Amino acid sequence: MVVTLIIACEVGFWVFLVLGLALRYLARKPRWGAAVLLCEPVLEIVLLVATALDLKSGAEPDGKHGLAALYLGYTAAYGHYTITWLDAHAAHRLAGGPKPAGAGHGRARAVHEWRLWARTLLAVLVACGLLQGAIWYVGEAGDTGSLTTWQRTAVQVLVLHALIAVGYTVWPKKAPAAKVPDPG
Repeated sequence: MVVTLIIACEVGFWVFLVLGLALRYLARKPRWGAAVLLCEPVLEIVLLVATALDLKSGAEPDGKHGLAALYLGYTAAYGHYTITWLDAHAAHRLAGGPKPAGAGHGRARAVHEWRLWARTLLAVLVACGLLQGAIWYVGEAGDTGSLTTWQRTAVQVLVLHALIAVGYTVWPKKAPAAKVPDPG
């Protein structure tokens, strides 16, 4: 049930996002679009409650509970960012808004990557917190090894993302060279 709910929440996230942006820019109903976008966090609350109820009903903690925690951590850290990013692109493509700024080059790109890493840190803190809460909730009565494994996986993702940010800091991405018009 939890895996199905994770998939449903992910699909629901994108359905709410597309519907909200379509209402906002194609149907010219910005308030309706905003209302639909504001419904998205309800999906995460449903997933959190369902996962807790699954554990409370005696389900053995396993990978699906860890995956739910990672999903919740990711959406807590990146959900609003993703919506804002896609909203800016939809405004540009569908409503003639300004072109969104890119991640940039050089120092600006390195700063952008470290800001994304900070979001990943938040995602890992939320996920590990939820996992630790589940470990304490289950207690010594159940096998919580898979939840501990998910905590390690989350930290490994954080370290990998830090290495990516370090890469952009040490070897900054250079701006593309300006094209010289062909005289012929």
